[in-house]
Amino acid sequence: MAESEVLLVDDRGPVRVLRMNRPAKLNALDTALTRALHDALRAADEDEAVRAVVLTGEGRAFCAGADLKEFADLTPANQRAVVRRAELTTRTQMMLQQLSKPVVSVVRGAAMGGGAGLAIGCDMMVAASDVKFGYPELRHSIVPAIVMTGLQRHFGRKLAFELVSTGRILSAAELADLGLANRVTEPADALAAGLEIAAGWAEVNPLAMAAAKSLFHRVADLPFAEAMRAGGDVNAIMRGFPGAGA
Repeated sequence: MAESEVLLVDDRGPVRVLRMNRPAKLNALDTALTRALHDALRAADEDEAVRAVVLTGEGRAFCAGADLKEFADLTPANQRAVVRRAELTTRTQMMLQQLSKPVVSVVRGAAMGGGAGLAIGCDMMVAASDVKFGYPELRHSIVPAIVMTGLQRHFGRKLAFELVSTGRILSAAELADLGLANRVTEPADALAAGLEIAAGWAEVNPLAMAAAKSLFHRVADLPFAEAMRAGGDVNAIMRGFPGAGA
């Protein structure tokens, strides 16, 4: 296991487990943790030995969102720092879908704001029964700007606006009913469920998995005819994958 101050990296065979490691702060996303997570996701994608990724948090929370203490320095008077932080946060949130490796989030306790964005940005999600999921930013005079895109794409518009504008908190059962959580478990069983999902992915031909993930997210944003043509292109390419049709 490789350990840094803010992120733990643990390889379980072909499955890489990333643990946000600021438990005293409920794994709130400061610049150091956001950068470490960004770099660790990119490293996992570039490592041919890694077939799947599990993203979780140490302690009693997944991620409580942005670390508000940093906002004292992120002001109009320090515009360059504001822009750099926004760019880093955007790249990190986007990377979950851009990775060629599938990622499952294992979510316990608080998943708020940017943490909620990370949780639903993964390809699948395991939610412990103690999950509290929401977007409370407006209560702090902050707009959940970077996570707004993922929020709208995963929820219907009326519910998405309710979550943003009222700060409503969803439970694990509600996330499952809405199709956001693939599994709901007891907190002690959540990581094992995530590892089981990731281990199943790891058995799949990595070329086929990467092509399937890329196509899945690509067609979501295309008109029907273009999406079908994209599927046809991948259908032709996949016939050259080792073991195809075996």
